[in-house]
Parts: sequence; C-alpha cells; structure tokens
Amino acid sequence: MRMVLWRALVGALLVVGVVTVPGQAGAEPQYQWREEFITAPDGTSLHADVLRPPGVADDVRTPVIMTVSPYRAHLAHLTDPHIKGGPDTDDLPISLFLQAGYTYVIVDLRGFGGSNGCPDFGGPGERSDVKTAVEWAAGQSWSTGKVGLNGVSYEAWTGLMGLAEKPAGLAAVAAFEPVVDPNAYLYMQGIAWKFSLKPISESGVRPGDLAGLEHLLIASTPAHPSDSAEYKANAAEIDPACYANYLAETTDHDANSAWWRDRDLVEKLRGNTIPLFLGQGFVDYNTKPDRVFQMWNSLGPGAHKAWFGQWGHRDCTEKCGASQFSSELLAFFDKQVAGKDVNTGPRITVGQFDGRWRSETAWPPADSRALDIDLRTGRYNDRGLLPGADREIWTVSQPLEQDQHVAGTPTVTLGLDGPATASVAVEVYDIAPDNRATVITRGIAPVTPTAQVRLLGQDWPIPAGHRIGVRVTDVVDDVWAHPPAFAPVTVTAAQLHLPLLGTIRTPDLPGEAGDSIPKWRNEKSLMLPADVVNNATVTVNFPARLGG
Repeated sequence: MRMVLWRALVGALLVVGVVTVPGQAGAEPQYQWREEFITAPDGTSLHADVLRPPGVADDVRTPVIMTVSPYRAHLAHLTDPHIKGGPDTDDLPISLFLQAGYTYVIVDLRGFGGSNGCPDFGGPGERSDVKTAVEWAAGQSWSTGKVGLNGVSYEAWTGLMGLAEKPAGLAAVAAFEPVVDPNAYLYMQGIAWKFSLKPISESGVRPGDLAGLEHLLIASTPAHPSDSAEYKANAAEIDPACYANYLAETTDHDANSAWWRDRDLVEKLRGNTIPLFLGQGFVDYNTKPDRVFQMWNSLGPGAHKAWFGQWGHRDCTEKCGASQFSSELLAFFDKQVAGKDVNTGPRITVGQFDGRWRSETAWPPADSRALDIDLRTGRYNDRGLLPGADREIWTVSQPLEQDQHVAGTPTVTLGLDGPATASVAVEVYDIAPDNRATVITRGIAPVTPTAQVRLLGQDWPIPAGHRIGVRVTDVVDDVWAHPPAFAPVTVTAAQLHLPLLGTIRTPDLPGEAGDSIPKWRNEKSLMLPADVVNNATVTVNFPARLGG
C-alpha cells in the first residue's frame, strides 16, 4: 500500500510540476530510434535509447555521443509530462550531432526511467552504469569504438563519473554545470544550501536536505503506456530499503562520512588526461561555482578546455551572449571523438561580469594574487529571519583609484567566539558611487574559534570610483537553511583574501552581456545607507596594476 501511495504522489507531482530545472526547448529532431537493454556487471538492467542519423544503414559505423541520465523517463522529463512517450530529447543537442554524423545514445541510470536497480547518488553503482554504458556503445557494430559523454547538471556529473571510471572507448567528456562533490552541492561546510522553487520562484526555498526525496520521486516515475514490457517492469521496481538508505545518507550533512567521501570526484579526477570540456556559470544558483575549480586545476595534461562566465544552470547554447559555443562544442567532439583536424577555440573562454569576453590559458589566471584585507571586528547576533543592523558587521574600502579585477575564489579567515550551533556568512560587494551594492560572491561556515570561509568563484571587474564592501553576518536567509542559534557571536579578528588580477586585461573574444548579468544586478543588489558606508570605511592598500 505504501508503494501505491508513493506512485500516486509521483503522479500528482507530474501534474503540478514541483521539481523542475531550467532548459531551452528546441526543434523536434529527426532520427532512427531503437531501444536496447544493457546488463551491468551486478545484473542491473540499463535502458538505452539509440538515435541514429536518418538514412544511415545499421552496419555503418559512426562515432557516438552519449548522455547518461536520471531525468529522461519516457513519461516525463523530470516532472514535465512527456505525453507522446519515446525518447526524451529535451535540451539535448541531438540535431547538432546527428547532422554531423554521430549516433546519440541516451542511457537511464539505475533506478530511473527504464532501468531497474538501486540509485545511489553518484556512488559505485551509478559510476559503474556509466562505465558499462560507454563500453557497450564502443563495442557495437554501428560504432567506431569512440564515445563522448555530454550533459548539463546531473548529466554532466555522470560525464565526470566516466572520467573517474576510465571505460574503454571513452574519448572525451563535455560537462556543463556539473556536480563534482555532491555533499558540497547540497551543504556548504555542513550548512544546507537553499534551492529555487521554479517556476514559482527562483529565490532559495528548498533546503538541500530535500534533494534525496526529490530524486526518489523522479526515480518513481511510471512507464509510458506505449513502453515495452521490459521497460514497464524495470520502471515499476522499487526497493523500500534502497530508498530508506538513500534518504538517510543524502540528509547527512557530514562531508567526512565514508558515504560522501566515496562520491567526492575532486580527488578521483586528479591527474585525469581524458579530454574534458568543462563549463561553469559564476551565477549558477544550482551547481554553484565552488569546488569545480579545484577539480579543474588538479587535472593532468590533456586537451582540456573550459568556458567560465556569467550564466545560470545551463550550457551556453543560448542566452550567454557568445554565439560560438555550439560550434566549439561540436569541434571539441569532432577532434577528440571523430578524429577530425579542426580548431577547437581557446583553451579557456571567460565571460566577465561587465559583459566582455576574453581568452585565458589558466583560471584563476597566473597573475591572480590574493590581497589580504583586514576586516572590522565586532559582534553580530545569530537570530535569522528579520533583517537588522545587529545581525551584521560591514567593512567598506575607500573608492578605488584604479580599476581592480576579482578573478578566483576568495577566502576569509575569522577569529570567533560563539556557540558551535551558530554560523558565519561572508558576502563581498561591488559598491557603486551612489552606494548601490551588488553581491560579487559569498560563503558560509559553522562558528569555530578559527573559521575558514570558502567563497564562490567569480570574474568581476570593479571600476575606479567604486568601493569594495564586505558583510559579515549569521546567514543569508534565502541562500542557506540555518536554524538560528539565538546567540551573539563576537568577531575578534577577520581577514579577507581577495584574488585580484595584476595585469589589466583587454577582452579579445566576441560576445556581449547575457541575460544573467542584468538579472543578477536586479536581484542581488541593495542600497546602502550613507552612514553604513561612512562608519565602516577602512583604508585598503590596493596594488597597482600593470598594462592597459
């Protein structure tokens, strides 16, 4: 009876669309479609939709692009009903690759869509699924033996799982807005992120603790009426013990548990040489620009490339302000999977917050150096909810005499006296001459005698005449879920380590501001009272910049 009620709940959620992710609909692709079921080493049955270019005979070998996903059930894309059934190609660049002569394969992770088995949120089972699927596709009579993994969000995460597993035949991976550390994705140093309630609101509402439940609801999506008997049988399989363990583990905030450590891909990808095309939006509200740069900079030598810039939870097919993304994506796979001699573009493309674009060979760039800025001390109250001056300590620099450029991942070191149940959040602001302050980056950590707060990555030019502001507080209420300690916290020492470019950059790539920049300015800005700015001003010895 419990499982019947569970499926009834899933059906209701499919109607109202509780769990959604952003995407862009495209024209209906034309393809030859057939289904396959792949047996994993542990006996799990994995469902695959194989999409071949129109008119290509079964015995013609093509390179393969693959997406391994928990979201592509035939009945629904996440909770968006898929009335017609069949392959769910929403948001995938199917036409781009089919027209270029590739076969596109969509594989359901265990426990999702038409695959049976127990989902494990990036654990050994799901990693094995990716390895199994790639090696299966590489060994088919219609395949050249070369496979590229492509995806956004969880479907990018499975691409990184592929890098970790190193299956035979994996030639390249394109991963945009991926999860690299699932604990850090849900909890920043143990404190739950809040995720949006799209399409109702993009403000943080849903705590990370709910992510496990949401994915189990997606895993419970029934088969489409037109699906095969094997698909229906796999989709109907639910293991209550598996689900109970999944919920227990995903709601554990402790990043040091064995379960979470096994799923942290940063160390697993250290030294990787399989070519990776990585994309990360600095203003992504979902997969934040956090440990992804640690992963990027621990890769081994290889034909890696990246796009880092001002967009949300998507790739840069549209709305980013740079039209060359799709051609570079195709060129990357053409070179690494199809073996063509083509130009794949700059190693790193960077979209600055001022809307201009430049190329780099490293990010953070080699000339990015941390400026240590001593912050004002004092006391704030960890009480949450209603705003108030008692919840925050501001530090504001003098107006800049020269443009500065934040490029990297800032950190803050604080000496604190307060209960362990309290938290400390830090936000860095770009303050215009009219005192309009816009969030550049932010981070949070539990209160400890010496707290280290890791802030999110950004690439943000700050014009001369602006100020840099820093706000120390208990929590940003629509960003993190933190039960108030209802206690004071004394800041006895604090220092911001702010990465600034030493050399002035001249943007050298075509592009303009995408839609996320004005949206961020509108949603993440506030007007500071003059007395807050004047009373919090300190003198900062900003370095002179070279060039320009």
